[in-house]
Amino acid sequence: MTDPTPAAAPPAGPPLFADLPGDVKVSFEFFPPKTEKMDTQLWDAVEKLAPLNPSFVSVTYGAGGSTRERTHATVERIIREAHLPAAAHLTCVEASKAEIRAVAEQYWEAGVRHIVALRGDPTTEGGKFEPHPEGYASAAELVAGLKEIAPFEISVAAYPETHPEATCPQTDIDNLKRKIDAGADRAITQFFFAPECFFDFKDKLAAAGITAPVVPGILPVSNVAQTRKFAAMCGAVIPDWMDRLFEGLDERPGARKLVAATIAAEFCRSLYAGGVRDFHFYTLNRADLSYAICHMLGLRPNGDKG
Repeated sequence: MTDPTPAAAPPAGPPLFADLPGDVKVSFEFFPPKTEKMDTQLWDAVEKLAPLNPSFVSVTYGAGGSTRERTHATVERIIREAHLPAAAHLTCVEASKAEIRAVAEQYWEAGVRHIVALRGDPTTEGGKFEPHPEGYASAAELVAGLKEIAPFEISVAAYPETHPEATCPQTDIDNLKRKIDAGADRAITQFFFAPECFFDFKDKLAAAGITAPVVPGILPVSNVAQTRKFAAMCGAVIPDWMDRLFEGLDERPGARKLVAATIAAEFCRSLYAGGVRDFHFYTLNRADLSYAICHMLGLRPNGDKG
């Protein structure tokens, strides 16, 4: 005979996103377009996200003249037409100190006051970074060099799950400390998918005497295969449960976007609950997922609170 007594309801709590005050700061990363169609997509994303009043938007940068020119043109246009504070990425790859000085001076003249300083990835997949004979050998050297050129605000990269080339987590943290000590103002993390990963990382940084702000980098997953490729390159771990949630959705883009938004929003809400109030979104030049997450965190257009 079954027990007629109904099971006790779980204790009720407020909805995850109920009445969040919107007390967050956000920034967005874009990449320079290669085609007219990509340019249209980028500018659509910039225009949709600009009303959220980002602290800054950044534009990625690669080795080689044409890529550098696209980055410079994109940064200039964002400043001129969107009136947003734009941060330009700058790397050590295949560039002498004189070349980097010339690029940095051009940025300063264009109104850029913020640089994301990176060592940069090797130009060949699976290759090893080789410093230019007359260039900077590390991001820490690049930061120090940029500070001598102009009083730039400088952000650098941090790796909660350890840079794939680091010999161990501690040497990676030591490298971050060198970048901060060289004059970097903040670190922006590589993307990750477990909130505890970020909080554990912050504890380790505090133990190492690193007190500069560390902003979590958020990658809303719009393309699962692409995310797997990115994760393999940078040493990030995609949890098994997350992989399973995307199974069977390759041909269902609407459902995939809903799942992606749910995962990313809950992830950011967990970071928020742990005290995070500054988020950096890797947009991949798409606005919808990043905008939805910001909205759920209480952020409204032009600085209004939720």
